[in-house]
Amino acid sequence: MGFVNSIVTSIAPIFIATSPITSYADQIYSIHRSRSSAGFSLDIPLIMLVASILKVYYWFGARFAPSLLVQSLLMIVIHILLLHVALTHRPPPAMHTPFSHTSGAAARPYNFWQWRQPRPYWAFIAYFTLVLLVMHLLLSPTGLFVPYTTLLGYIALTIEATLPLPQLLSNYRRRATTGFRFSVIVNWIIGDLFKMWFFFASGSGEGGVPLAFKLCGVFQALCDLGLGLQFFIWGDGPTGVLGEENVAMGGVAGPDKQAYGVPFGAGEKGPYQ
Repeated sequence: MGFVNSIVTSIAPIFIATSPITSYADQIYSIHRSRSSAGFSLDIPLIMLVASILKVYYWFGARFAPSLLVQSLLMIVIHILLLHVALTHRPPPAMHTPFSHTSGAAARPYNFWQWRQPRPYWAFIAYFTLVLLVMHLLLSPTGLFVPYTTLLGYIALTIEATLPLPQLLSNYRRRATTGFRFSVIVNWIIGDLFKMWFFFASGSGEGGVPLAFKLCGVFQALCDLGLGLQFFIWGDGPTGVLGEENVAMGGVAGPDKQAYGVPFGAGEKGPYQ
């Protein structure tokens, strides 16, 4: 077992650092190719941007494994691109999108992260980052800096742990998984299980993995398995949820399900591709 742990701790940093690209590049390409982000929850880039920005500031106090810092920086870049593509190709307001007014969810205060114009999304990310920078500069010379950054870390990882929840709830409401790339969930399951092993095989001191990362890893892995179960049970739903909604609106049948990358329909299991 010690030999296996040694291999995992040697390979995992490279895998973890590059995981944002391997996990989300296919989702970005799918939305760009199909010209529609229907079925994809905008809460995913929100969660990952907030969590990753917080983790960058957390690093200055915890000095955790460099691969986790690189992952956070790459995650910010990837999710800025994903948010841009998803906003550019948003469906009309009448079409179903997860966690929007039309999905049955209650309106959020000030329509938070449900805005129709792209500018408020970028303004929120910019102001959020700026406030954290000001707090960092004010507290870094004081004895409160390490407790402050530790608090940021736990907040970041608690937020990140909720990443699968919007998509889990969206899929449950529709009894379908159309619009969410199957390749993303496969990457999530494999990546988070591998990452969890690395977390527990590494130390907790400087250059290691703090307890907060381990707790987050366990919760995320369980949620990922729940998403995988939804794909296995529901697929695209009885007739393809997005297609049904387009027909109900008086339009043509919805986009071909292959455009969203879900490689199997109701009652069919497809390969992990």
